[in-house]
This record gives sequence, C-alpha cells and structure tokens, in this order.
Amino acid sequence: MEYNFEGSDPEQIEGTVENITYRNETNGYSVFKFNCDYGEITAVGQFSALSAGDMLRLEGFFETHKIYGQQFHAESYEQVRPATSEAILKYLSAGAIKGIGPSTAAKIVARFGENTLDVMENEPRRLSQIKGISVGKAEKIGEEYKKMFGMRDVMLKFVGMGISTEESIRIYKRFGSGSVEKITQNPYRLCFDEIGFSFERADSVARGLGLENDNEFRVESGIEYILKHNLSNGHTCLPRDKVVSLAARLLGVSEDCADVGCDRLCEERRAETFEKDGREFIALSRIFEAESYCAGRIDTMLSYPPAPVTALESQISAIETANGISYDEHQKQAIVSALSKGILILTGGPGTGKTTTLRAIITILEQQGLVFSLAAPTGRAAQRMSDLTGCEAKTLHRLLEAERDENGYMTFGKNQKSPLDTDAVIVDELSMVDSLLFEGLLKAMKLGCRLIMVGDRNQLPAVGAGNVLGDLYDSGRLPVVCLDKIFRQAMESRIVTNAHLIVSGKPPVFSKKEGDFFLVKEASPLVAARKVAELCSSRLPAAYGFDPFEDIQVLCPSRKGDTGTGALNERLSELLNPPEFGKAEYKTEKASLRVGDKVIQTRNNYDVAWTSVDGKQGSGVFNGDIGILQSIDRATGILCVRFGDKIALYSSTDADDLDKAFAVTVHKSQGSEYNCVIIPTVGIPPQLMFRNLLYTGVTRAKKLLVLVGTEQSVARMAENDRKTLRYTALPALLCQNER
Repeated sequence: MEYNFEGSDPEQIEGTVENITYRNETNGYSVFKFNCDYGEITAVGQFSALSAGDMLRLEGFFETHKIYGQQFHAESYEQVRPATSEAILKYLSAGAIKGIGPSTAAKIVARFGENTLDVMENEPRRLSQIKGISVGKAEKIGEEYKKMFGMRDVMLKFVGMGISTEESIRIYKRFGSGSVEKITQNPYRLCFDEIGFSFERADSVARGLGLENDNEFRVESGIEYILKHNLSNGHTCLPRDKVVSLAARLLGVSEDCADVGCDRLCEERRAETFEKDGREFIALSRIFEAESYCAGRIDTMLSYPPAPVTALESQISAIETANGISYDEHQKQAIVSALSKGILILTGGPGTGKTTTLRAIITILEQQGLVFSLAAPTGRAAQRMSDLTGCEAKTLHRLLEAERDENGYMTFGKNQKSPLDTDAVIVDELSMVDSLLFEGLLKAMKLGCRLIMVGDRNQLPAVGAGNVLGDLYDSGRLPVVCLDKIFRQAMESRIVTNAHLIVSGKPPVFSKKEGDFFLVKEASPLVAARKVAELCSSRLPAAYGFDPFEDIQVLCPSRKGDTGTGALNERLSELLNPPEFGKAEYKTEKASLRVGDKVIQTRNNYDVAWTSVDGKQGSGVFNGDIGILQSIDRATGILCVRFGDKIALYSSTDADDLDKAFAVTVHKSQGSEYNCVIIPTVGIPPQLMFRNLLYTGVTRAKKLLVLVGTEQSVARMAENDRKTLRYTALPALLCQNER
C-alpha cells in the first residue's frame, strides 16, 4: 500500500508492534513492523523500550527512504494500554513483560480478564494465585510492568523539560523510576558522566524549574564543571583563588558564595585542597586520589627495588659482540639501571638509540628467564614498538584489560587483586600517558615488578589530564638516563637532525632538491591550504608514489582557520573522496562522513566490536586510531570502518566519536608515525606557535616532511620554548613523600 503524507502536518497512527527488525539499546533507535489502520507498515524512531506486542500511538511523518521505500518516522510516541482481554492476551503473549510467555499469559488473562494489567500494577502478589507463579515471581512481574510503563511516564515529563528520548533513556538507566524527582530536586545531576549534559544545558533546565543563582547545587556543580572542564585542558588541579574567581563570573554570584561552595565540595569529599609553593590548590577527589596513589607507589618502588641482575657488564659485552655494535656510555648506563633498579625513565630524541637500548634490555630479560610486557598508549604506538623490538606489544588499555562499567567509567581487569603476571613492564611513549592511566598501570604491577618508562620529554604532554613524564622527570627522585648522541646513520636524515635543531631553539635547515625535509613557501593561509591539498592529492603521489590515504598525513597545529583541520578536511575530502551518486553519507555530531573517507577515533571506546582478517573477534577502538569508512547501512545506521587489519562496526551513537582524518591535529598524532607528513605553519593562533608542538609534528615523519609556510613562521615556532602550562598535584605529592 502506498501513502502520500510527506510534507503534510504530523500524522498520528495507532497500532501494534508485530516484530522488531533492528534496535540500538544505547540510544533506543528502532526499526519495526507496525500493524495499524494502514495495514502492516515499517516504522522507525527512538523508543525507550520496545517489544513485540506493544500497543503504541505514534506521531510523525510518512517518508520515502531511498533504499527501503516508504516508512513512518515517529517523532514522538505514547504507549497505549491494551483494554480488552483479547488485546491484553496478545500483548502479554508476545513477551512484552519479562517472565511471561504465551502459556502463562493465557492463565493470567483467563483468571483476571480485563483487570489483568491493573492487578499487575497495583496488586502483583495476586498473580501467585495461579499455579506455577510463586510470590517472588509475581512481584518481579509487577516490577517489570511498572518499569515499562514508569519509563513512559518519565519520558513524557522530560519532554516538557526539553530532554530528548535518547537522553531520557540515559537518565532512566541511571536513576530508575525516581528519575523525575531526582532531576527536579537537583537538575545538575544531568552533568553526571553517564548522562553527559553540559553545565550550560543543565543550567537551562534548572532555570526552567525556577532555581536561584546561588542555589547550593548550582554553585557546587558550577565549580565541578570548571574543574572537569580543565581536566580536558590537561590540569588535574587549579589554584583555589582562580577557581573562586572563575566560578563567580560563570554563575553570577559573589566570590564569597563561590568560596563557600568550594568548602562544601571538600566537606562532601567531592574535592580536595592542598598547598604547593605557598598557594592553595583544589582538585576533584578522583583525580587527586589517582595522583596521590602514583606518588605513594613510586615511593614504595624506590624503597623496595627488585633483586638486581648480576654480571651485567659481561652480558652487555656479549650482546655487542653478537650484533657487531658498540653501546655508548649513556646506553650502557640505561641498560644497567633498567635491570638493577626497580624503576627507570629513559628519554631521548629521534636517532639517539632508544630502540637499540631497549632491544638490549629485552635480550637480557629473556636470558634471565624473566617475564616482561611491552606496552604503549595507542594502537599505532604499540604496533611500532612491536615492529622495532620484534616482540609483541599491546596498548596499555589491552594490557590492563580496560573496559567500561555500567555507569560508563573506565575500569581495569588487571589491578591490585588481579595483578599482571610479569617481572617487568616497558612502556613506550610515556609522554602520552595521563594520570588516571598511569595509576591503573601502577595498581596492576605486583611488588618487585620493574617499570621501564621510555619517552621524549620534548614532545607534547598527554591529551588527558596530567603531566606524568614531565612531573616524574622534574622531581629528581627517579633514575633518569637521557640519550643525546645522534648516531651516524640517523644523521643522514634531515628529519632527525632538524628535530634536534628545533629542540635546541634553532630553525631547521631545508633541503633544496633532494632530501627528506622541505619548505613550500607561502604566507597566505588560504593559498597555503590550497598548496597542502595539492601536495596531498597530486604532487607527492606523483613524485614519490605515496598513497594519500595510507602514506600521507596532514598535521595541523590548530582546528580552526584556513589551515586548521576543519577546513582542510573538507577540502581534502572533496579532492580525494568526492561525492558520487549512490555513495552513502552519514552526519555525526562532528562531521558529515561519506563512504571512502579517512576517519579518526576521537576517544577511547571499549565497546565497539571488531573482527580481524584472520577471524579473531574483539572490541575496543582507541583515541587516535585512523581508518577508512567502508560502508554505511542506512536502515540500521551501522557504519563499517577498517582499521588496519580490523573491521569495526559502529552504532549510530558510537559513530559520534568519528571525525574526518585527512588532516588531524598534532596532538592527535602523538604515538603515530607516517611515511610522509605535511604541516602548515601559517594561519596558526599565536598561543599554538611553540617549539614542542612543531617538534612533535616533525618527529611523526619517517621518510618525508614538508612544511607549508614561511621561514619566519617556522623559526618563530622553533624559538618559542613556552611549555604548555599544566597544573598538577603529582610534583607536590612526590616532594611531600620525599620529606
């Protein structure tokens, strides 16, 4: 049957759910067959709960899908209670209520008739009068019924607050039947991580409910918002006076009121205060606890080192002879320290022999019969570590068996109760490790396990909160070996030599005709963007045979402007993957993606399922992983993305974590290497024109590095040694333990 209601006023239809074709339990998006006055039709929309047999009143529009034809798109709905005995029997027999099958449904309706649903809601224990239904089972049936229809009532009330179906589902999962009361009392509960409202959005709901500016829930939530927001800027704490000032401006209250709010947060143990350099700081309790644990565990590891490996000098000499190499003084020092002490930081720039040193450490561990684990923060970094050492390396999340609990918080299967069965852990790219991940690693290490931390302190700090490598290095409490000699083979690369020039504050030297480090001169950001696109799409593939998708990566200091990731991704997507008839597209919160686009995962997600080419199955994709969007199922909203040898399946909710990746920020590139890197250096905000950002970008290139800008802009970045300021508690806690 054909319908032609498109473009008209909303249509209201009533009927029964016959069967469910697809359902996403996370956001409630459903595709199902619906029996109504028009016969059996296909209906789609977001539904809090849905079962075959449900009687619904839908409001929405008929529309024609390009592939699946005509269907009814429900914008809102109401669950209708079946009224007749026949309708109730059909409803219950379809399995709408957990614990009731067709046989039990027939017995219940035979006994209570049209009063069946009233009995289930108000007098569920009466169901135990029926043979085979215990009192306990009767009460569970009553609870399931109330849950189903209670959720409907909750959602209807939330609609009036401007809260969507998907959001209502998350709220109900968190607070249950008392959701409305809890949110009405304190709307700032909407800011809980598993619900995910911004403070501004929750504040809007609160104002609609009539809450005053100085309401204690509002003030406390505003302060928490400031501290949480600054976690995303890398700060694990902030000066208290700064927080008070920010909160007063944000909330429109006095500084005294904000100061009292800080006190209440601390009294409730939602925040902690401490002193550093004569100044009071405030931190959210969870992140403060993490840094406190890290400081305490470091102190323990320094006090109780493992038994040292003996005869190291002869073992090192044997490795040198076997491999025809000679370690320099610092490399030997690193090998000895790693194996004789419980903890070590090994740092150095490109070409200084970090990998060669690691191989020696690994060889001696193997010779001693010691079990070791290799890990890195990202999948790309772990793969590179595996390739360079010849041993399996895992992401830290895999090593620690990370997963999300029912409330969306990260937990680790490996912890104090179930530690890693290993004698040594070697972590590469430590600069990328944030405070919470470092805490998880230390908790998973049994007493006596060695920790060898490898990183480049001149690179950008972690995307997450904290400055672990910098704080540990600067504390002066840990053994540190800095490799600073550039080996002859590495010196043949201008990428390597220029990286060291940049670190020392000097401008790089550019290749003229041959080489691996070039400058394409351009002062105009708009023209520079065009040249970046030209290099990526035609010039470099023609000159070097590079694949624009697999080999070339554009790295941008900024997201904004003509040379930012936003504009360049659109430009490159049009060039490298232009729209075509029949090529599916999907709009996320971040971008409009089309099949064939290069995409990046923007946060850790432990639930995304994947299958490898060899048939192995698993779940989890991680922040910074880059892949190719292979297909989009328009009916289900499922996206298929290839990450190397793995195919991952994204639901419509998970897909919001994807963004285009023809161009990514330098920050997102940490831990990765690419055959060819292009970096625009004009049109950059002044606050991003600093040395370690340029250095991090340059050191991502393996074979070719092309800067697009001016010699002046590059020199300005190399000269600017301003470090990214991060407020952290770890240095103060390490000093405290030392005393």
